[in-house]
Amino acid sequence: QVQLVESGGGLVQAGGSLRLSCYASGRTHAMGWFRQTPGKEREFVAGISQGGGFTYYADSVKGRFTISRDNANTTAYLLMNSLKPDDTAVYKCVAAVRPFYGSSYYYSPSMYSHWGQGTQVTVSS
Repeated sequence: QVQLVESGGGLVQAGGSLRLSCYASGRTHAMGWFRQTPGKEREFVAGISQGGGFTYYADSVKGRFTISRDNANTTAYLLMNSLKPDDTAVYKCVAAVRPFYGSSYYYSPSMYSHWGQGTQVTVSS
């Protein structure tokens, strides 16, 4: 059973940066990040293919956030720059243990079988 452990959340001022990390205890294929705030629907943030060659972003974070993963494919990262108060949310790491193909699938929460507990990101104005 793969477990995902996130770290790196916290409180930051608008315009600042944070880097989230997600360690996977077993083999994964695609990985990504979703975020959620109370009263809002869960939102896709970013996704990355197994080898890291393909990345996908929500329009709201494109150009500000960067997703990556290490060569051992055990850890995924989300570098968040130019943070805005609207980025405040619980960020959850996700992973698929079976491969899927097609860019549109990265945006769907149902494609990911494993979810982390989440880490809080708060951006003050």
